[in-house]
Amino acid sequence: MDIRYSANPEHFKRFTTEEMRKEFLIEKLFEADKVLVTYSHVDRMCAFGCMPVSRAVALDDGIDCYHNFGTNYILERREMGVFNVGGAGTVKCDGTEYHMGFEDCLYITKGTKEVIFSSDDPEKPAKFYMASAPAHCSYTTTFIPMSKANHRPCGSPETANDRVINQFIHPDVLKTCQLSMGLTQLKKGSVWNTMPAHTHERRMELYFYFEIPEDQAVFHMMGTPQETRHIVMHNEQAVIGPSWSIHSGCGTSNYTFIWAMVGENQEFDDMDNIAIKDLR
Repeated sequence: MDIRYSANPEHFKRFTTEEMRKEFLIEKLFEADKVLVTYSHVDRMCAFGCMPVSRAVALDDGIDCYHNFGTNYILERREMGVFNVGGAGTVKCDGTEYHMGFEDCLYITKGTKEVIFSSDDPEKPAKFYMASAPAHCSYTTTFIPMSKANHRPCGSPETANDRVINQFIHPDVLKTCQLSMGLTQLKKGSVWNTMPAHTHERRMELYFYFEIPEDQAVFHMMGTPQETRHIVMHNEQAVIGPSWSIHSGCGTSNYTFIWAMVGENQEFDDMDNIAIKDLR
């Protein structure tokens, strides 16, 4: 398990490219028949990736749960959101199976002891991307296909940010402790996400970029509004966004990304908006 500690915005100003990537970028999330996890001390958010190929893989496979989480099992005091960004597969939660196609979502409640991942076809394995946050109460494990998400068109072709924000794990869709997740799709010809930019002092945010063509990239913008930097990101990589940082990106083609937020509230529109003319 990779562990990341929280960075101070004043220190961030002096980061080199290498230091910034080491602190915030999650370069690899999928490896055959393994669970990869990055634990961020920013609101104790965790990013998981699992790609079952030749066998079913348990969430705690290869992880010393008590040493890393201080609990008997990973979701003893955590909730989790799962998106499938690969071929069809199944997630079994305490004996109940949820079959997931591409871009389907599953919310797993606190207290779920056994989570097992499998793929329908090893030639086209499922890729389960997950975000997990501490939780103090339990709700209901819920499967959410794209048709059940809350769809919010946003932006325009003229500003190259014509996109649809699909809210899955969100108060308008289902009740959770603190985790919110969704999937944003940029239309062809649009490359900017979350622009004009914003921060939200009360929440951190984790971005996972995918459907980026092999020869293309996304320039992820972060930093305080008057001290911005960028991280060059490629397909199926994630980036940690502290509450003091903007989180915006511009690609060399259109792409898709999954956002996950935790913090003081679940108010999607609780943002500190920043005018483009004020960015530095």
